Amino acid sequence: MKKALFATLLSTALCMPAIAATAFTDGKDAVSYRQASFQLIRHNMGDIQDMIRGNVAFDAERVQRRAEALALLSQLPWESFTVEGTKDAGGKVKPAIWDNLPEIQERGEKMAADAAALLVAAKTAEQAEIRKAFGDFARNCKACHDKYKAD
Repeated sequence: MKKALFATLLSTALCMPAIAATAFTDGKDAVSYRQASFQLIRHNMGDIQDMIRGNVAFDAERVQRRAEALALLSQLPWESFTVEGTKDAGGKVKPAIWDNLPEIQERGEKMAADAAALLVAAKTAEQAEIRKAFGDFARNCKACHDKYKAD
């Protein structure tokens, strides 16, 4: 029984790189994934922004839930830029993005770090700390949009 379990676990572990390498069926699938990831980021950011601006009542627990989501979501889109065929699959990106993929990956890492800092701030429930951390996160997003997102 133990040998069978070990063999199953070993074969699963050995197959994981092959499974991970095929997370996207093609470039269009990667673009769809990327766009969906960014939409979820936008929705979670929008909710926090509405609370910061006073458009809706501040709810520290809700901010924390949104920040938790952003900490995860901010790690998702970046892999999809490197999938074969993505460059020609469409999407709302400027052509310059394809010449600057290392910068995109760096911005993605910064975005993830900013999201982690936002989560730390959200856990304090201090609006001033949340506002600053959210501002850092949003500025990074905007800088990338300004440079690489097509209208």
